[in-house]
Amino acid sequence: MNNENKETYHKSVLVDEVLEYLNPQPGKLYIDATFGGGGHTRAILDHEPNCKVIALDWDTVAIEENAEPLKEKYGDRFRVLWGNFSHLYRILKKEKIHHIDGVLADFGTSQTQIFKKEGFSFRVDTPLDMRMSPAHQRVTAATIVNTYSEKKLLTILYEYGEEKFARKIVQAIIEQRKKKHFRKTLELAKLIEDVVPIQKQKGRRKIHPATKTFQALRIEVNNELSNIKSFLSAAHQLLNPHGRIVCISFHSLEDRLVKNFFREHQLDLKTITNKPIHGTDQEIEQNPSARSAKLRCAEKIAPGQ
Repeated sequence: MNNENKETYHKSVLVDEVLEYLNPQPGKLYIDATFGGGGHTRAILDHEPNCKVIALDWDTVAIEENAEPLKEKYGDRFRVLWGNFSHLYRILKKEKIHHIDGVLADFGTSQTQIFKKEGFSFRVDTPLDMRMSPAHQRVTAATIVNTYSEKKLLTILYEYGEEKFARKIVQAIIEQRKKKHFRKTLELAKLIEDVVPIQKQKGRRKIHPATKTFQALRIEVNNELSNIKSFLSAAHQLLNPHGRIVCISFHSLEDRLVKNFFREHQLDLKTITNKPIHGTDQEIEQNPSARSAKLRCAEKIAPGQ
């Protein structure tokens, strides 16, 4: 895939808003904790030509496909490290980095990951996997739907998918797996289509019946919510005074975690965004992925301030 196609395939969201709220400064060090296609990293380095960025990603494919052009263009101003952002503190400590001036995390799953990695899309028939980093993980989505108890499946779909048809879906899964285990994405997607009616979002757009179930399974497989909690804690510890945390969330569970973390640490974190920042109508029209994106920002308060 050439660079032009990559840019079309995955567009970073809220780039202007990230620059506004992260507010990169000369001589400072910033962390892009979710490198992905590199769009945010590139924007930060272009916006402030005298800062440095260390990017993290636990998807080796993202690093292999997107890091080299940035290394060539930005030289020692850019580094990329393999690892999960939940291990941010440990990763930076290993690099002898104990303080940072700002950190960005985009919690969204990119379109590249959805369509190229196995199990993420209910529109492409691939093994029911959903692991962001198979080298780090054992449990797949197939493991969950084929072996988890009815009670545990219900909890996952209710809590992580906010799926009101969870009981009907789980009952159908339990009955089907008695006959044959689920192995492919379309097997599961078609089963859900048979038991859940197609819904409309705000009267405009039909949502595939499997959307919330696939979201819930992805969160469970990748420990996404616990990873966000660990990331926020590490970022909070590492930030220099006046350094900022910028987080982009794509569903209410993620956004709630960020909002509550900022509130719980208000003695030394000043919330910059009282309400979440959304993309402009123009961006949403050009990049539908931005439709559900919400940005929140907080700044580390200097001691005695």
